[in-house]
Amino acid sequence: MKHTLKVTIILLSMFFIAQLIGIFVASQYLPQTVEVFNTQTNTFETQDVYNLPYGVTPPEETTPLGSIFSILIALVIAVFLMFILMKVKAEWFLRIWFFIVVTLGLAIAINAFLLKIPNTTIIALVIAIPLAFIKVFQRNLIVHNLTELLIYPGIASVFIPILNVWSVVILLVAISLYDIYAVWHAGFMQKMAKYQIEKLRIFSGFFVPYRGKKKLSRAKKVKTAKNKTKSKKVEMNVAILGGGDVVFPIILAGIVLRALGLVPAILVSIGATIALAYLFRKSEKGKFYPAMPFISIGALIGLIIGFFI
Repeated sequence: MKHTLKVTIILLSMFFIAQLIGIFVASQYLPQTVEVFNTQTNTFETQDVYNLPYGVTPPEETTPLGSIFSILIALVIAVFLMFILMKVKAEWFLRIWFFIVVTLGLAIAINAFLLKIPNTTIIALVIAIPLAFIKVFQRNLIVHNLTELLIYPGIASVFIPILNVWSVVILLVAISLYDIYAVWHAGFMQKMAKYQIEKLRIFSGFFVPYRGKKKLSRAKKVKTAKNKTKSKKVEMNVAILGGGDVVFPIILAGIVLRALGLVPAILVSIGATIALAYLFRKSEKGKFYPAMPFISIGALIGLIIGFFI
């Protein structure tokens, strides 16, 4: 995972920008508390009203701990289903699956920027569909990374209303333990990332190809060699950061925004970014590391600082 300084700065910048966008998107979808008259009891009761688009509404009767259980079960099912589809080589089904999720995440995030415009949900969808198509079916590197900045804020906004601070802390601990097991013991993450990049030609996360110093020197020699440019191939390194590593700190920051305010939410994002920078600094070339334990610790330190401000 050891990257050049330039690549590290690019990844950290995209990660932090995604966190800030996530806080903004979460702020646009914070529930509004209103009073409604209950005809059965003839009394006024407070009720949370959500403005999430496309019929995405949190379940009314659920607890934060119940939501955690549901999220973890859904993640287990998604990973299990992913491996089954990998085994049967259902690439087209997976691409369509990715396309739907990417479109929804993009549309929700874009809609947050257009709330004051009439027909925002339609406009957001019109913008999101072609971007998702290019990302999933045409593999444009710039579109890929730019859309990643919006997808995870959009996805996070769906989960923020059903969790509270303590429940998401438990969720981060559980995801971090899973990440450690999946990367260092079972190797799930490496297999999934390799399959996505090589077979699906899609990757759910930030993706930055680069050349190391040796490969860059070799590339210069290839370019200067006459009649050999077309026959020579120069290998590229790839720096990646998984989507889960981006979305979970956004969920925490969004919930902190609702509970404690803007400054503590930003501190969560800053803590997560500093922790990720530390991981990049200490990682060794050619090795895979679970990012979530580091990001979770940094985000929680930011949360603790936010409690005392």
